[in-house]
Amino acid sequence: MKLALRTLILLLVRLLGWPRIQRARKQPGKNPRILLLRPDHLGDMVLATPVLDALRTQLPEAHIAMMVGPWSSAIVERHPALDALIPCAFPGFQRASQHPLAPYMLLFKLAKQLRAGNYDVAINLRPDFWWGAVLIYLAGIPRRVGYALPPATPFLSHALPFPEHQHSTFYNLELASAGLQALGQPPLEAPFTPERYPLRFEPTEQERRWVAQTLHDAGIAPETPVVVIHPGTGGAVKLWRSEAWANCANQLQASYPTLRFVLTGTPKERPLLEEVAEGMVTQPLSISDSSVGQLTALLQRASLVMGVDNGPLHLAVTQDVPTIRIFGPTDSRIFGPWGAPARHRVITSTQRCPGCPSIPCGRLDFTAEELPQHPCVRVVPEESVLALARNILSPANNAHNTPSRS
Repeated sequence: MKLALRTLILLLVRLLGWPRIQRARKQPGKNPRILLLRPDHLGDMVLATPVLDALRTQLPEAHIAMMVGPWSSAIVERHPALDALIPCAFPGFQRASQHPLAPYMLLFKLAKQLRAGNYDVAINLRPDFWWGAVLIYLAGIPRRVGYALPPATPFLSHALPFPEHQHSTFYNLELASAGLQALGQPPLEAPFTPERYPLRFEPTEQERRWVAQTLHDAGIAPETPVVVIHPGTGGAVKLWRSEAWANCANQLQASYPTLRFVLTGTPKERPLLEEVAEGMVTQPLSISDSSVGQLTALLQRASLVMGVDNGPLHLAVTQDVPTIRIFGPTDSRIFGPWGAPARHRVITSTQRCPGCPSIPCGRLDFTAEELPQHPCVRVVPEESVLALARNILSPANNAHNTPSRS
């Protein structure tokens, strides 16, 4: 039923949008107007930040706008390369049910809004986001860049073949490069590497002061080495064992007595932080009510950040702080750290769960009843994490890894 409804509405959109596409001006303005679409949550938005710097460097006079979900706007709202931020509660990304017609009603409403923007090019940064491709078509934007994945392909003027198993940031940069070419500009300089196109998020001085005060209140001196553990994530199947995090912290504490641990998470993840803390010999500082900027300033202060596949670990990369993260169902080739492999280490599960054709399987929507049969992350041995952590925290590396800023 849903597929038939979508097919019918998309046919209607093609018919309604075609005259607008024909009337759209063909030549870009002297200072082109660029629209970027990225509907995802925090981690994916961090991985898209190199696009903003790359476009601004190549087109310093361009107007760059970005349509993002309110759940991730904090990542880019302060970015110096961005001229306008357009909030949008994208359908399918709200983690809540909605009326079957709601996505299409929003589509027509936003298309009218975007037509007033008079954009020269729109770049649909999420590879499989067909709704975004349809939106920029219906808005009459003359140059529409994205990957040639159905059902989006007919709505794009520049549909790129999709190269599988590339990093998410590579996809963002390849699409941005195609957008530049659609405007008659040279493509971005290759190769697309973290050194040339780093992630960006800058905490403010006020956020750094908040961290300094919070640590001071917890009895953590400026010279004390801090390890941050962020155990939570958006999908339960990606979680490691709470007792494993606690055991790792205890063993590291025994090896490095001056270490202090900080557990971070969202308000909803407070019970998870309490579970980890209950198993720790030395009680950690738990923070579950910080802003994105405050969290990043805290990560900046750390000697090491550990977690699973989640957004805060990408924020740690923006601060060049060493990280260790555990992957299971998600592909680390796509969603792993965009940074130097020597500083950002990944442990991938080799457990293929019953019913999954491969590892990683890419599936996150397991029910609570299904989770016990999908233990890929939970079976990762503690020794793997401890070995990497000890290597990073060893005296030979510690002076280099401990940030001088506080």
